[in-house]
Amino acid sequence: MLFYDFEVFSHDWLVVIMDTRNRETTVIVNDPDKLEAFYKANQREIWVGFNSRHYDQYILKAILCGFPPKKVNDYIIVRGLPGWKFSSLFNQFPLNNYDVMTNIDRGLKFFEGSMGNDIRESEVPFDIDRPLTSEEIEQTIFYCKHDVSQTMEVFVKRKEDFEAHMGLVKIACQGKPLNLSLIGKTKPQLSAIILDATRKDYDDEFAIDFPYSMQIEKYKAVIDWYSDPGNRCYSKMINGRKKKVQLEMNVAGVPHVFGWGGVHGAIPQYHGKGYFINMDVASLYPSLMIKYNLHSRSMSNPAKYVEIYKQRLEYKKAGNPLQLPLKLVLNSTYGVMKDKNNALYDPLQANRVCVYGQLLILDLIEHLEPYAQIIQSNTDGVLVRMPDGKDESARYSLIDDVAFEWEQRTGLQLEFDEYREVFQKDVNNYIIIPSGPLHDEKGKPRWKSKGAYVKKLSSLDYGDFPIINRALNEYMIRGVPIRRTIRECDRLIEFQLVSKISGKYSCIMYGNKRLKEKCIRVFASLDPADAGVQKIHAVKNRPAKISNSPEHCFICNEDISAAAVPAKLDREWYINLANKRLADFGVI
Repeated sequence: MLFYDFEVFSHDWLVVIMDTRNRETTVIVNDPDKLEAFYKANQREIWVGFNSRHYDQYILKAILCGFPPKKVNDYIIVRGLPGWKFSSLFNQFPLNNYDVMTNIDRGLKFFEGSMGNDIRESEVPFDIDRPLTSEEIEQTIFYCKHDVSQTMEVFVKRKEDFEAHMGLVKIACQGKPLNLSLIGKTKPQLSAIILDATRKDYDDEFAIDFPYSMQIEKYKAVIDWYSDPGNRCYSKMINGRKKKVQLEMNVAGVPHVFGWGGVHGAIPQYHGKGYFINMDVASLYPSLMIKYNLHSRSMSNPAKYVEIYKQRLEYKKAGNPLQLPLKLVLNSTYGVMKDKNNALYDPLQANRVCVYGQLLILDLIEHLEPYAQIIQSNTDGVLVRMPDGKDESARYSLIDDVAFEWEQRTGLQLEFDEYREVFQKDVNNYIIIPSGPLHDEKGKPRWKSKGAYVKKLSSLDYGDFPIINRALNEYMIRGVPIRRTIRECDRLIEFQLVSKISGKYSCIMYGNKRLKEKCIRVFASLDPADAGVQKIHAVKNRPAKISNSPEHCFICNEDISAAAVPAKLDREWYINLANKRLADFGVI
């Protein structure tokens, strides 16, 4: 396996390649013959990069084709065009390319910052319009090696993702020799191959109907809204502004939103104790597709989807790791039915799945409403509270009967979980505390959390004031005072804000100083002489405060993975922010 990264300038290019098998590092600078020889010797290997699906592989192929790499670089970066469109000659150089980056990532530098690693940038600007000096080449090599090693670290932390991807490749090749070039496909693309889909065009995107099994009486206004041809579009211009087409209405005393995504409803700023039951529909979208024939019409054999669904359940029961790639096939199918570039494209079926799901959840809410308080509903489930806050057997039996009747009628299956306390800012931000132990027998947390304030963090998602997240969790789950958590923490990384500006902004200003970095790590400072940070709009040239950044801060872009908190850190600033966020949950 080879990890690689290209750097391209007006007159120079270089690549760093790290071979994990032989533990060798190869550096090639402005030498296309050496690159070609290396490529030929390692053509069968898996080449791994960060954003290599969109960038690095096309720089490699450009050099092998004899094109100026800077020209291809600008085609992709400046013009924003896909690299594969640059030349059909790229097809002469197949590459088993695996990209560690996903489409929701904020960039390698953000990951480096989250892990507490060094995020300082090279002093060599990429827009330099002359050949680089030998010193500049060496400095670029140093930083390129750093990025490749960081890509390796991200890969290791996402090893399960790679294994699932390889699982999809193996499933796609069942009955045929293993074709490693498929590793360059995205998971949705592999899903389309596995399901034998053929790209087709459709002109019936909003020709929706309704599930035959639903029994909705009280909230027929929702059905009427979907029946109205005027609502069968995703957005409208209202008062000169583009707005989503959706229905906002009160259901069971809770504000709800229906539309062309999923139903969402929650009591805002709610905190309650008692006996709560969460009912989630098991594998809602795959189950709807199978039960109501809502699969993509682009599949040549819909029975294969059912076969994969059953096989996945068998694998899961047996502990077979292939259950994960099969789960990816089942769950990705809905999303790609609205992707015009995917062979599973079928927007009508995507809309039918969505509408069926929302109406059947509404159906469940309507039937539960007389017996329990609705706290929250979402795409695939409902959270209710028993009226007296206790597990009253007679009342529970009524709810159980309602759920059973709904399951029998709809063909869907509900999974029940019991909770004792709820902290809810809104439908997208909450913590639900379980009854009984906080962890299962394997040490896995049993509480549910969602939203930027309280979500479960990983080392790759540790750049947005993790101490605030920790303080809120400790308070809500264990009753630990906010001040105590923040005062007792002595790890600097816990207090970091890692901020990376997008291409819309030209630079970051620290007071009056223009920074060369596009990604920085800041901390609240007690020193009033320390400035704040702003980003400068690339077109309007206007400054804007970096979101959530302190008014006075210090910057530390070096490695802080083992650093202690300095005396100048303003702990009160973090305590105040944590209390403000806690107030958003209606607690204070």
